[in-house]
Amino acid sequence: MQAVLIQQKCEKALKGEGALSVTMTQAEKTEMVDKARSAIVLCLSDKVLRDVANEPTAALMWSKLESLYMTKSQFFKQQLYSFKMVESKTVMEQLTEFNKILDDLENIEVQLEDEDKDILLLCALPRSFESFKDAMLYGKEGTVTLEEVQATLITKELTKSKDLRVDENNEGFSVSRGNWWR
Repeated sequence: MQAVLIQQKCEKALKGEGALSVTMTQAEKTEMVDKARSAIVLCLSDKVLRDVANEPTAALMWSKLESLYMTKSQFFKQQLYSFKMVESKTVMEQLTEFNKILDDLENIEVQLEDEDKDILLLCALPRSFESFKDAMLYGKEGTVTLEEVQATLITKELTKSKDLRVDENNEGFSVSRGNWWR
């Protein structure tokens, strides 16, 4: 969001109208403050906008956003660092949860290194994935990407579910064949 304010050349309005250049006319100051407020409004989701919509200036909106979401960054980081995958949920469900946490952090402009995301996801895997984790971390030259880890996990899950269907079909076939025989 701050990038949008910089692009619109109105980031100085975040410090309040009093912090703007004395060489600016009142009309220019008002225009910059209004432009900054509009840029903030356009960048926010409906839920977040409800939290700050009553603030009359960009500086007050920004201040409230900081007070609301700086503590949220700690909450989202805690969610990320304590995230653990479990056997009882599908890989897809859990990757969606993991990516949502990453998106939430990105939305409040918390930057994480790509390598850290990879390692956090690999460390979140259940114990039954130890050999997979080792293969991803040590079995490849260079660093592994988050996309590679996720794609491999999805492929592994799809293969596993296909193998289960084949087993169920074989058992079902031999049972029905046995019934036919009798």
